[in-house]
Amino acid sequence: MQYRKLRNTGEKVSVLGFGAMRLPTIKGENTNIDEKVASEMLRYAIDNGVNYVDTAWPYHGSGMGEAGMSEPFIGKFLQTGYREKVLLATKLPTWLVDSRTKMDEILDQQLKRLQTDYIDFYLVHALNKRSWLKIKELGILDFLQEAKAQGKIKHIGFSFHDDFPTFKSIVDDFNWNFCQIQYNYLDVKYQAGREGLKYAYQKGLDVIIMEPLRGGALVNNLANEIKDLYAKSEKKKSPAEWALGWLWNQQEVGLVLSGMSNLDQVKENIEIADKGIIDSFTDEENQVMEEVQNIFISKLKVNCTTCRYCMPCPSGVNIPEIFTIYNNGYLSDNVKQAKFMYKMGFSPQEKASACIACGKCQSHCPQGIDIINKLSIIKKEFESD
Repeated sequence: MQYRKLRNTGEKVSVLGFGAMRLPTIKGENTNIDEKVASEMLRYAIDNGVNYVDTAWPYHGSGMGEAGMSEPFIGKFLQTGYREKVLLATKLPTWLVDSRTKMDEILDQQLKRLQTDYIDFYLVHALNKRSWLKIKELGILDFLQEAKAQGKIKHIGFSFHDDFPTFKSIVDDFNWNFCQIQYNYLDVKYQAGREGLKYAYQKGLDVIIMEPLRGGALVNNLANEIKDLYAKSEKKKSPAEWALGWLWNQQEVGLVLSGMSNLDQVKENIEIADKGIIDSFTDEENQVMEEVQNIFISKLKVNCTTCRYCMPCPSGVNIPEIFTIYNNGYLSDNVKQAKFMYKMGFSPQEKASACIACGKCQSHCPQGIDIINKLSIIKKEFESD
């Protein structure tokens, strides 16, 4: 396992972090974690060098307004002798905050849910222009400074989903220790993007990367053109190794969070992390990644990372799975198979045609997707027969 010493916090972190958003669940369920399998994954990861574990209030919950099962599971697991072996990260759910008092209440609940006296890396969750202005007026800066002074949190940061000007403004608004941005070879000009990565680094912030594989889109059901590019390269790597290695090649990247969902993925990512070295890509490898990026951009239909923040849908529409099948059909050049999977894989109430355009999903989407419009397009294309 490769490690990097973060400049601002001074912490020595594994280049690979364990993201607890996509833990395996009991078959047929979305929220109840399969604790036996998930514990095996975490145990293997930490025993093999991973020392950063990330969770959040809503992960593995029934909606953004509910406390999910991820924090309690992580807290329970860490009591088996692993708490002092990891840097623990979680996040303040900004959308639930309506007062300064509420911030303290949520943090205290999180400490109990995680069965710990302190949180190493505490993030203000999913900031955008609107949410930042709201919580700043409610006293977030005072809250963060007080919580740190009390020893409840060690390092202060934020996760982000908006444009670069907004990102720059938030970075400049407070003496942050770190930030967390969505960044991968497809998102160099999206949200904070490469410009934001470099700006935060220049300002002295440690930068943590989320969605390095875009919810699996950068490794699964790849177009034949991309497979051919990888196969022709002098360096033989898996799609995951290309994507993760491209990130670790950059000095501005502190660590990369991977939302692993089975033990095989944990093992593969740890093996790849052994090669996570700055400036290790050759000119030929960088050229391959640029060409792959261009192919992806030309084929991607919906900018979805399957984070599931849009769920549950009041009407029962399976939004993330619909977008996954739709994207995969175009990314793999097999729309016919995607239509068949759509027809056979969803009940009538789960399909795009069941959408009532209430807009609840769009209010929580960190990617800013016009979900209602996209579902309408999919309905016409995949249900017209």
